[in-house]
Amino acid sequence: MDIDYRLALPDDIAACVDLRGRTRENAVSPQRLAALGITVASWSAQVREGELVGHVAWHGAQMAGYAFGDVRTGEVVVLALLPDFEGRGVGATLLSRLVADLRARGHARLFLGCASDPAVRSHGFYRHLGWRPTGRRDRLGDEELELLPDDPPA
Repeated sequence: MDIDYRLALPDDIAACVDLRGRTRENAVSPQRLAALGITVASWSAQVREGELVGHVAWHGAQMAGYAFGDVRTGEVVVLALLPDFEGRGVGATLLSRLVADLRARGHARLFLGCASDPAVRSHGFYRHLGWRPTGRRDRLGDEELELLPDDPPA
């Protein structure tokens, strides 16, 4: 499968919002994102202003997935893939690129919110890549996982 990976640009955000509503698990519609204060305009501005860094994966003219992190905190904010690209290494590659980017910006400890239900794909995905539970919950009630400096790169 031919996948092109690159840094996300503000012009990618409309495709990101669309893709987020079409994921297999934890799909969030554009309307729900807007209710949370996340719009194409606000997300694009965060990328443009350097608050969020992201990596996107394209398969031809179709966005396959993306990963974004908070430059200030080292939080992996979102990783999303279309179902057709699951299990093909696209998510792991996007996460690895984001981890390297956030570490290059000085973040030793990285963290993210993840479903605590083992039946949800993300639960095993992150753990398989070396992320460990902290015993805390994030602001949305998800389990907080972290990747520390001595942990293998994701």
